[in-house]
Amino acid sequence: MSNDSAIAGQLKWKDLTVNKIFLIESLLTILFLIIILFSLARFLNFVEARSGVIIPDPLLSLINPVDLTWVIFGFIYSSLLIAIIALIKDPFRLLTAIQVYCIMIVLRMAVMFVTPLDPPANMISLRDPFVEYFGTGQLLTKDLFFSGHTATLFLLYLVAVGKQLKIFFLISTIIVAVSVLLQHVHYTIDVLSAPLFAYISFWVLHFVKRKR
Repeated sequence: MSNDSAIAGQLKWKDLTVNKIFLIESLLTILFLIIILFSLARFLNFVEARSGVIIPDPLLSLINPVDLTWVIFGFIYSSLLIAIIALIKDPFRLLTAIQVYCIMIVLRMAVMFVTPLDPPANMISLRDPFVEYFGTGQLLTKDLFFSGHTATLFLLYLVAVGKQLKIFFLISTIIVAVSVLLQHVHYTIDVLSAPLFAYISFWVLHFVKRKR
């Protein structure tokens, strides 16, 4: 992993245009990302249509829901923008981030498929413009276990380089995690497990690359 980082620090996009292996891997990754995003949108509609169960959550029972939609998406999309700006200079790390994200989405779909849940009581709806645009426009409330927003921000923390960036992404992860709980968008277990699944996705990719 340290060797990969050293190589990434030495090479730029202009150096990689003649690297056929990198180009092929990049194209396949982008293609897979597109397929995954469209598949996710349709899968979420399937999840929304099925019946689920409401699980007891002692923490949420102590909290009156608060609408923090703008706080949540403010940190999510600002973090994504900062991540793109930071990673665009490092092609290998950017490709790694996209690949880890793809693995995490596949893992999330698999986990959601076997855990049919209904949203917490008194949930204040969280409308994600990106997901609704690529979906059917249907309001999503049952994409629960695990929290995709929390996991994505923690993924950015894992792939980021530099103390300041890591601190920012970690703070963003905590703020969004707390906010979705205060809004009753997720159960506590959804949020607490999200960093673990993000780390598993990160580990799986590096395990595969080491073997390859």
